[in-house]
Amino acid sequence: MSAPLFLVDALPTGDVLTLDGPEGHHAATVQRLRVGEELLLADGRGGTAAAVVTLVGRGSLEIEVTSRGYVDADVPRLVVVQGIAKGDRGELAVQAMTETGVDEIVPWAASRSVVQWRGERGVRARQKWVATAREAAKQARRAWLPVVAGAPDESTSTVARRVAGAAAAFVLHEGAQERLSTAELPETGEIVLVVGPEGGVSEPELTTFTEAGARPVRLGPTVLRTSTAGVAALAVLATRLARW
Repeated sequence: MSAPLFLVDALPTGDVLTLDGPEGHHAATVQRLRVGEELLLADGRGGTAAAVVTLVGRGSLEIEVTSRGYVDADVPRLVVVQGIAKGDRGELAVQAMTETGVDEIVPWAASRSVVQWRGERGVRARQKWVATAREAAKQARRAWLPVVAGAPDESTSTVARRVAGAAAAFVLHEGAQERLSTAELPETGEIVLVVGPEGGVSEPELTTFTEAGARPVRLGPTVLRTSTAGVAALAVLATRLARW
């Protein structure tokens, strides 16, 4: 099994570090790492460091850095505009998409979103997505932490501007004829993928996005849930872009 990964604000400049706080507690108390075991540190921006545990404290570890590295960001960037869903479906989507390699997630206030992120409720909901992405990135041993956009969410008009500036943009739609598996992909820039909420993308929204330059695409003959459509599409893109 590969070494566990812990996210830090900044990688140590020296060779010795005390890992404390929430990450130190998780390493020492939850995962119960012991002296001599290896772990990875990442700053969420591509920087990494391998280390070995030299001392276990109460909710903290003393570690010694054994090597350093840097992982280049993937190109093109994969951006998923995720329609806000009810219950925990949005968080499930964020978790799976992070594990699959999404680079940025944009919470979208779609017209058919049952749940609306307003005021403090919206701020808290977005923070759940941020926390979910962080934990999933650690589980997947990712050196890059996905960005969760929005303040806390994005409107259809804002998403359309993002679509217009992308190298390629696609809207998952059950009525589309073109398949994502055969659509032309760019080599650089951003690929923006729009995923609707439970009720799907409305016709006015689809018109807005296509007028901004997006192409409607489908994955196959079946209709996927909002919590699985994005991850399935990312798997297709990751394979076609040789990330997998």
